[in-house]
Amino acid sequence: MKKFLKTITILGAVLLGGLVASPAAGAINVFQSCTNATDSAVCKSQNDSAAGLIEKVVNTMLFILAGVAVIMIVIGGIKYTTSGGDQSGINSAKNTIMYAVIGLVVAIMAYAIVNFVINRIK
Repeated sequence: MKKFLKTITILGAVLLGGLVASPAAGAINVFQSCTNATDSAVCKSQNDSAAGLIEKVVNTMLFILAGVAVIMIVIGGIKYTTSGGDQSGINSAKNTIMYAVIGLVVAIMAYAIVNFVINRIK
């Protein structure tokens, strides 16, 4: 089971890195273009603005994080079910579920803060 979780964690990290790196690089390029006064055509489009790209990156990351949290909650439930009454297994399962829920709440709060700031910038 530990080997399986390790493999899933590594696969998820690689996938997350690939999904986050591409939009983040585009957001940096647009932000640099928008700071130059010579390339104002890039900044006029709502979809290509730095704020729009940052919003897309945050939405993508929240979607991925929500998926990871659901997977961790399911893993915690499986650990809880298969603990067989062992107190250390039950505590481990409860901690897995609790930390997944806390991570999801923190991600939702970060999403709200980022959207608030982006709406103030627009």
